[in-house]
Amino acid sequence: MEKFIITGKTALQGKVRISGSKNSAVAVLPAAVLTEDLVFLENLPDITDVRTMIAILEDLGVKIRRRGRNAVELTPGGLSKIAPSYDLVKKMRASYYFMGSLLARFGRAEVPIPGGCDLGPRPIDQHLKGFAALGAKSSIEHGMIKLTADKLIGARIYFDVVSIGATINLMLAAAAAEGRTVLENVAKEPEIVDLANFLNAMGASIRGAGTDVIRIDGAGKFTGARHTVIPDRIEAGTFMLAAAATRGRVVVEDVIPKHLEAITAKLREVGAKVEVEPEMIEVDGEVNLKPSDLKTFPYPGFPTDLQPPGMVLLTAAKGLSVVTENVFDGRYNHVDDLKRMGAQIKVEGRTALIEGGNGLSGAPVSAPDLRSGAALIIAAIMADGISEISSIDHVDRGYEKFEEKLISLGASIKRVNDHEYDRASGEAE
Repeated sequence: MEKFIITGKTALQGKVRISGSKNSAVAVLPAAVLTEDLVFLENLPDITDVRTMIAILEDLGVKIRRRGRNAVELTPGGLSKIAPSYDLVKKMRASYYFMGSLLARFGRAEVPIPGGCDLGPRPIDQHLKGFAALGAKSSIEHGMIKLTADKLIGARIYFDVVSIGATINLMLAAAAAEGRTVLENVAKEPEIVDLANFLNAMGASIRGAGTDVIRIDGAGKFTGARHTVIPDRIEAGTFMLAAAATRGRVVVEDVIPKHLEAITAKLREVGAKVEVEPEMIEVDGEVNLKPSDLKTFPYPGFPTDLQPPGMVLLTAAKGLSVVTENVFDGRYNHVDDLKRMGAQIKVEGRTALIEGGNGLSGAPVSAPDLRSGAALIIAAIMADGISEISSIDHVDRGYEKFEEKLISLGASIKRVNDHEYDRASGEAE
């Protein structure tokens, strides 16, 4: 197993280019199977989740040709299977998007219940409710979700709760349904808009993406298309928060500032200086940070994915801050490790109280999930001393060249194998 060895007390300085969106890429890739023609996707992040999604497509029979590190050609005409491999699906939750795309392509799909980060209950009832409204029958047998439909027919579907996953899955299925589908109370994230743009390029007719009502007129045939994945707003937000937390100054390039308004507003609220230009944002954290209340909400609110690094930022602000997690029950996985580093945090249900401004110290910690791992890395860069961060495979799932980008900003990070690191001396061999 690999781990990061981080020497702290570093103020990040410089420029960093943001990669393509993980959450968009893992939706766009399954959508490609709706056509039998050539699809060209670019600005895909080179991360574990995307590589896993491509491996699933290859296993299903899609011909894949790499075009550099961040682009790929897909020819789905040879797609021959309706059941992705369990060994691949268990690695990531977004693999359940093959329910919608394979159902749209073949009228059948058999997808194992997927894996991914443990963030508390994330049921698929809204997905199955939507598929049923379109005319599909479903069952769950021995951990396998089985879907069949003689014909998908457009319908009006109201989601009981806002769900990004259900919105994407129903967009995929409805794009091939006969007639009009109206999806209400849907997710409004930029990744939903990106998927709609890709489906429209292939011949779908989707309107309203980015609002809470999406109207879809089913396409009789899907064609090939070329699509560029949007920048990753979560990666961008991570670097913005890291700049302020380490009292540094960082220019985040190749971003869509509109997607980052909640982060920009929160940074200004805690006292950081933020300059916004059309495709870049500069964050100056060389200030006395102020405590704040941070509440997560679906887009356009403050993203739950950025709550862990947001909490790390608040440990640097002298005074009492309050974090309220309104999206996932299990999003405080990082708290015990932050406390091990000296943070003063008390969790009460969905609320965390942070007494900030006391400084952090290096410690051995473990990344429990993707975003918590990123938060612990930021904490280690802030901390006095050396930190070991294990289970960094979680971080590799969602951040492209994360340590390389941080090193370019001045961070002291080494990736080592367990046997290469001498705990007694605190040095990599």
